[in-house]
Amino acid sequence: MADLGGKAPSVRRVESIRYGLGWNRPGWRRAAVAFSRCLLLAAAVCAAQASGGPGHAAIASAHPLATQAGFEILDQGGNAFDAAVAVSAVLAVVEPQSSGIGGGGFWLLRRAADGKTVMLDGRETAPLAARPDMYLDARGEPRPRASLDGALSAGIPGLPAALVRLSKDYGRLPLAQSLTPAIRHAENGFAVGRRYARAAKDREAALRQSPAASAIFLDRGTAPQAGFRLVQKDLAETLRRIARQEHAGFYGGMTARLLVQGVRDGGGIWQAGDLAGYRVVERAPVRGRYRGIRITSAAPPSSGGTVLLEALNILSAYDLDGMDALTRKHLVIEAERRAYRDRDLYLGDPGFVRMPLSRLLSPDYAEGLRVAIRPDRALPSSALSAPQASSSQGDNTTHFSLIDGEGNLVAATLSINNSFGSGFVPPGTGVLLNDEMDDFATAPGKPNAYGLVGGGANAIAPGKRMLSSMSPTFLETQDRTAVLGTPGGSRIISMVLLAVLDFAQGHGAESWVSAGRFHHQYLPDVVEYEPGGLSEEDIRGLESRGHTLKPTGYRYGDMHAVQWDRVRNRLSAASDPRGEGAAAVK
Repeated sequence: MADLGGKAPSVRRVESIRYGLGWNRPGWRRAAVAFSRCLLLAAAVCAAQASGGPGHAAIASAHPLATQAGFEILDQGGNAFDAAVAVSAVLAVVEPQSSGIGGGGFWLLRRAADGKTVMLDGRETAPLAARPDMYLDARGEPRPRASLDGALSAGIPGLPAALVRLSKDYGRLPLAQSLTPAIRHAENGFAVGRRYARAAKDREAALRQSPAASAIFLDRGTAPQAGFRLVQKDLAETLRRIARQEHAGFYGGMTARLLVQGVRDGGGIWQAGDLAGYRVVERAPVRGRYRGIRITSAAPPSSGGTVLLEALNILSAYDLDGMDALTRKHLVIEAERRAYRDRDLYLGDPGFVRMPLSRLLSPDYAEGLRVAIRPDRALPSSALSAPQASSSQGDNTTHFSLIDGEGNLVAATLSINNSFGSGFVPPGTGVLLNDEMDDFATAPGKPNAYGLVGGGANAIAPGKRMLSSMSPTFLETQDRTAVLGTPGGSRIISMVLLAVLDFAQGHGAESWVSAGRFHHQYLPDVVEYEPGGLSEEDIRGLESRGHTLKPTGYRYGDMHAVQWDRVRNRLSAASDPRGEGAAAVK
């Protein structure tokens, strides 16, 4: 049986066969590979039987090639964590507008063998030379787009380090094997879709400012149409160095030298020590309950789990199913208003700030917040104390959800912040850098382009991780286990909240990812809603209760979810119809 804490014993045995019996001979090579795969598959079957897992797997991700890569690695004897490496890396190649090895993310893991549940924090960090005022002019005003475009806007990437940790500590296959699909797609290219084309058009000006980015992501200097073949030779070579040298393949050696030199030549402030000092952090996720559902979600520096649970604690005293739809929506909005307020006031990087998490997650605290909620009237956000600083979040992120045959779970939300991140590629790397520095609170008292207002807990500091709303989440009852999450910037939490409420009503994954969406984030004091997210009757009713409403004009989010019905031992998977993803059970 495989040792889930590291490489399978069968792998080690096959490696000794390779080198002891003339591995360089073609016949022996083919035989050893076949033998290795047979042993790995047998180990996987035994592990599934021993753990009481479903015996088959489900994957839902934002791109068909990523979902395909996950199953490719499972078919080779990998577990959910090996598959998560493959899916993460392929998304980094085929969705450069949403994620990449120049970005970061959070991986929520559950290991079936021993029940270990952990969040891998691969969030970016501020460079060591970062300063709280680095994006302000002499008058203390934000310099236009300084934290959004170009090398200065990039935090130190965490995704490569997270892939290495995920493979070494939780997978059973060699990292190089799990990275093979991503290297293949980067080297050979693939046809981009409509989402890529739209995003490239939106960010065309920023991409043109970086010659290396323009050469890769644009078609002779202009945004390409859907069907354009995107080939990323330099990225393929960077991925190969990671495959060969693991952590040192990105954070040291040639890649690190090219990254630092390129950033500094582009006006950024990276140093070799920024990369050499980067580490993934394993964190205990936040946990709570809502009407018999056990909820596990992202911990700070993500605000996702805390805000989600605070809102659910507020709502837990109401019989939402027994009331009219308008009052239900009104109460959800009022719960969001209060939970998002606390996000802005208190949350940040736990390595730098002390947060009252016990209080924020307490049912007693939720009861106190509930006292001021009227079922017939909105409370203006101005009636609540205001924060003192601003922060922003891009909504170009990605997510995937995964259950394997053993019952291992992975929910992962990955990002480079805004579309195509900073728009900057250090020459020779193929690595599109994030613009996550814009997620910090950069200008006291001033809302940003997204209208978000945050507190001093999220101020810029050297080595600090910026606050996030990414919310990879597990939901569990006696009969069902769900894995879900979505991109969407500040709207992520409200989307997951609506999905939890839908799960509580007994609906399945297709319903969670398809349902209409609305959102309130404390400031600005408006209810945003997508087309179909609220009915005309809802709109009139909420306005009569004092809410200000604003249509988004487009459907937002890209949720991907899987569910295990343990009573019938049936898996299901669903990808958001708003996106271009793929969900499958095999």
